[in-house]
Amino acid sequence: MSKRALAVSREENFPDWYQAVVRDGDMAETSPVRGCMIIKPWGWGVWERLQAELDTRIKDTGHDNCYFPLFIPMSFIAKEAEHVEGFAKEMAVVTHHRLKNEGGKLVVDPDAKLEEPLIVRPTSETIIGDAFQRWIKSYRDLPLLINQWANVVRWEMRTRLFLRTAEFLWQEGHTAHADKDDAVAETLKMLEVYRTFAEDVLAMPVIAGEKPANERFPGADNTYSIEAMMQDGKALQAGTSHYLGTHFAEAQNIQFQNADGKLTYCHTTSWGVSTRLIGGVIMTHGDDDGLRLPPAIAPRQIVIVPMLREKPEDAALIEYCAALEKDLKAAGIRTLVDAKAVKSAEKRWNWVRRGAPVIVEIGGRDASGGNVTFMRRDRLRDGDKVISQTSPRAEFVAGAPALLKEIQEALYAEAKARLDGNIITNLKSFDDLAAYFGPAEGDDEGGAFKGWARVPWSRPEGEGLEAIADRLKALKLTIRNAPLGQEAAVGKCLFTGEPAKEYVLIARAY
Repeated sequence: MSKRALAVSREENFPDWYQAVVRDGDMAETSPVRGCMIIKPWGWGVWERLQAELDTRIKDTGHDNCYFPLFIPMSFIAKEAEHVEGFAKEMAVVTHHRLKNEGGKLVVDPDAKLEEPLIVRPTSETIIGDAFQRWIKSYRDLPLLINQWANVVRWEMRTRLFLRTAEFLWQEGHTAHADKDDAVAETLKMLEVYRTFAEDVLAMPVIAGEKPANERFPGADNTYSIEAMMQDGKALQAGTSHYLGTHFAEAQNIQFQNADGKLTYCHTTSWGVSTRLIGGVIMTHGDDDGLRLPPAIAPRQIVIVPMLREKPEDAALIEYCAALEKDLKAAGIRTLVDAKAVKSAEKRWNWVRRGAPVIVEIGGRDASGGNVTFMRRDRLRDGDKVISQTSPRAEFVAGAPALLKEIQEALYAEAKARLDGNIITNLKSFDDLAAYFGPAEGDDEGGAFKGWARVPWSRPEGEGLEAIADRLKALKLTIRNAPLGQEAAVGKCLFTGEPAKEYVLIARAY
């Protein structure tokens, strides 16, 4: 079968392709509330798998889950001036607590004005800090390590499902420590948790590094990120981890009595990833037939499609499929028999678009011969020809775990080759950089593939860094991070001409 499952290809229009994958893969849809999304069962199933895998890793590092309110008093936010400046334009504010019926219409009751406005949670440093100052009294209470899974609201004007929405889901970790060394170690430890999670579970290779000063989380001393390359060459910030110093501790009076009996401010951290990761998976692994899910996060790793013909022998066919499903589930594989009264070809393409790692089609000959015919979603085609394989049932069941492992590794290898092969390192000047990336006009609508640039720089701050950021912004470029563990920089800074201190990655980004 030569036709593609999607109406638009990545090459034709990458943004439209992305929207088609989300829509045709039955992942999510826009909601009646502008900028928000409804996550449909298949998309939610991916989030549940992702969440379960990451939650285990967070708990394995000694963190406990908890929950804090959705509403934060404005006075809490105002205690940290830099924090306010960073989020002010994105905050949703609640000012009244009641409606009333006036002339048959619901209106805000002016008598129900709150004494203090409430901010709908954009992030929780301030309200968690308020709790920390009550919970922490002595050095014996440290380190305090917590995490919460929650929704947050940041009033985005330009939204895209999963990638950037006014309301999204995430986890946010918050910790308090006795000294800087312990807090920085925590910050980097969680960054490494994110890196290994992205690569081992999402099959999404990333580069971990430190953000420049102008890209730091508001109020942080240091911000670190993992950056992933999408198939259009753009970067996706897939997770961040922040060392907050004592800024939030001083604003919230988070102090402890040290071993010498002196009151000392805590050093705090925060770190998080969100439903944006699902967008990253789509743009890392999707093809022109739709989504390709790594088996580790696929709600159903193997989908069995009986080729029903509305004849009496259908009952025996469904029985054969049910027995196969039972065997696969006994092997620990998330399996589904799709016996809906829909044409077999249509069901097959539904699961292709959804990205089920293995799609099994069972016809009468398969059942009578004790065989299994299947397709690997990661290697669906040879050119325009759809590839299928047939195995004896017992052999297929025995080899299914290894098959899923092979698919997981193949998706990662493909994405890693793309990342490693598309970072240019020979640019000598800003003019070279501008010539490589080309004009920024129309970039939001797609355009030619451009990878990332790795360039030396002198780590400027203050006005010098802002001037560089402005020059890059005119080309819709940003410094993504300075990779950790890199070799010593050679030569001069691409921007200032001063001796380079390190290399940074520059890209267009989501």
